[in-house]
Amino acid sequence: MTRWLLVRGRGGHPLAAEIDADEIRAHSSSKRPSVQPGERAVLYAAVWQAVYAIAEVVGEPEHDPERTRWAWRFPIRPLTVVPDLQHAPAVEEIGVFPQSLWRHSHIRISDQQFASAEAAIAHTAARIARRGA
Repeated sequence: MTRWLLVRGRGGHPLAAEIDADEIRAHSSSKRPSVQPGERAVLYAAVWQAVYAIAEVVGEPEHDPERTRWAWRFPIRPLTVVPDLQHAPAVEEIGVFPQSLWRHSHIRISDQQFASAEAAIAHTAARIARRGA
């Protein structure tokens, strides 16, 4: 099964620091993505250069011919989320470097990179939950 890193937010439109898991529903792409339902992905906040969630692809990519940019979209479901990007792990911690993400909406990552991200995100989310409880 392929593992993905999904790039979210851009220089002119960065993600807000606070992440609402209920708002994570889909991901858009300019090209037809090769994702398949059931595959897992790491969500990456581009401007923050941080990984903040693990998500599952829950549907097939769909094309919207009315759109000229980001015309491909597929549904995702968050599994684990770091609710504050100020505390999210840096993407370098999982062995991915921001320079490799330039001009991409998604990339394939290795099983090791995914496992590193999953562990770092789960650890950070649990630490934040303990503090807030």
